[in-house]
Amino acid sequence: MRHLMSPLDLTVEELDNLLTLANDIEHHPEKYADACKGKKLATCFYEPSTRTRLSFESAMLNLGGSVLGFSSADSSSAAKGESVSDTIRVISCYADICAIRHPKEGAALVASLKSSIPVINAGDGGHQHPTQTLTDLLTIYSLKGGLGNLTIGLCGDLKFGRTVHSLIHALIRYPNVRFVLISPEELKIPDYIREDVLKKNDVPFTELERLEDAMSDLDILYMTRVQKERFFNEEDYVRMKDYYILTKDKLTLAKEDMMILHPLPRVNEISVEVDDDPRAVYFQQARYGVYVRMALILTLLKWR
Repeated sequence: MRHLMSPLDLTVEELDNLLTLANDIEHHPEKYADACKGKKLATCFYEPSTRTRLSFESAMLNLGGSVLGFSSADSSSAAKGESVSDTIRVISCYADICAIRHPKEGAALVASLKSSIPVINAGDGGHQHPTQTLTDLLTIYSLKGGLGNLTIGLCGDLKFGRTVHSLIHALIRYPNVRFVLISPEELKIPDYIREDVLKKNDVPFTELERLEDAMSDLDILYMTRVQKERFFNEEDYVRMKDYYILTKDKLTLAKEDMMILHPLPRVNEISVEVDDDPRAVYFQQARYGVYVRMALILTLLKWR
């Protein structure tokens, strides 16, 4: 029995197999319509979620399985003080596989250690969000034809953004990947990512403050939200915030085949006028999240 706590739990070969399966699911959904008939997915969400919870539920229903669970801690026995360890032991009696989201880092790992069914980390605090990373990888893989030979711009909150950190960890395993890290000084990539991940693995990267200075070089632009609460004072926030709003004017500097990704939800960091640009794939990205979660469920349940 296997669990998924981090994207690095999968070898490159296993990841490639997962993405190939997800790609086949996209193009031949009828082959998988009854693959999980009689199986149950438990979605144990201790904090709010739209895309992650609903995409997991959609994935299991698309596979012919069924779903049970809760969407907030208040609607579970956690409100009575039940531990994650006890909850997963009970859930294991009712379901065949579990996706858990929890505000505390390491909660999903605790659940996996006590579970008798596969556990998927659907987000644990600011730590890991592996299925979002798998979604990002499938989007790139499907629309760019592979995961190597790319210049990837990561823009916005690079200090606290768990999606950014996970994506860097995953992509450095592929050849000729270069990063352009675009952020204000206050939200630069953490030192441990810069030193222990990028430099240690000889991955080329550039750090910039202005989005416009990076646009012409990028194959992929991965946008994240610059959060006001991360700044020490209002003046710094006002000075920087407009640098990280993607507009049609800024897109004139970009390649015709550049892709724009965003983990969503967005606030104002991508203007709605960009939505109709063929390079904007963030809503397609949400759809790819269903395919990759279908593939992950099948893989962990040892389908075939």
